[in-house]
Amino acid sequence: MQSNSKVKIFSGQANQALFSEICRYLFTPEGNILHTSFADGELYCRIEESVRGCDTFIIQPTCYPVNENLMKLLITIDALKRASADNVTAVIPYFGYSRQEKKSTGREPITAKLVSNLIVKAGAMRVMTIDMHDPALQGFFDIPVDHLSAGRILAEHFLDRDLTDHVVVSPDTGGVLRARQFGKKLGLPMAIIDKRRPEANKAVVMNVIGEVAGKHCIIFDDIIDTAGTLVTVAETLVQSGAKSVVACCTHAILSDPASERIPNSPVNEIICTNSVPLSAEKQKSCKLTVLSLAPLIGEAIRRIYEKRSVSELFL
Repeated sequence: MQSNSKVKIFSGQANQALFSEICRYLFTPEGNILHTSFADGELYCRIEESVRGCDTFIIQPTCYPVNENLMKLLITIDALKRASADNVTAVIPYFGYSRQEKKSTGREPITAKLVSNLIVKAGAMRVMTIDMHDPALQGFFDIPVDHLSAGRILAEHFLDRDLTDHVVVSPDTGGVLRARQFGKKLGLPMAIIDKRRPEANKAVVMNVIGEVAGKHCIIFDDIIDTAGTLVTVAETLVQSGAKSVVACCTHAILSDPASERIPNSPVNEIICTNSVPLSAEKQKSCKLTVLSLAPLIGEAIRRIYEKRSVSELFL
């Protein structure tokens, strides 16, 4: 955008590397903002340049530490609105709390809806996010949502490989549509894992639906968190005769004990994006190949500012 003075992009500090890469892609200087905290832990921010009449974007995945990064997003949105920004778009590459999108049992909250309400109430006029756990979460917002997909970026990475005898595997029935779309991009068949989750972060495989014996399996999911499901599914595939197993996801959260589970698992490689920050040590120990979301997010920001179609990015 060649340093357009009416476009300002700010960071909430959750993923500085991705933020800087997006600014470089757009030839836009990084927004000048101060983030600090008081002695008792209260967060504080101040926009240190004029944003009056500007289209502003705040880049902030709500990853670990989730609650702190969520608060930074909210107070930055509020600061931009009170500084008379014309538009405020919350760019949330990873939308934390998206797995709490429904009541699975009685007396539970629907926290994803609560967080959506907070973002809107803070003053965001638009939200951009990548591969939410359930696309239906778009309906939780009463403002426009640009729900981008990393599927094409991930698929293009595999197109450089020999895909003979490969199969895409959905690690559960809930991810079938996502895996089917990915397999269609690669022209590959699909298998499905029939999985039960007796409690959070625990998975039990019941059945493998589809042909995996003698195949190279690509497990495709939106999130890898503690890697419990991933490792269980990979072990089941190998026991069922799979030649090899790689995993592919948008959000490599990799909470403990993922860093211990993955190196000792049959998973040969994990292809993911940089929606959340990933240290060099974690990339090595967890066998990660990291693809950048900066061109996708940057192009979406350009199209929003220029009032052009965002959906054309996926045609």
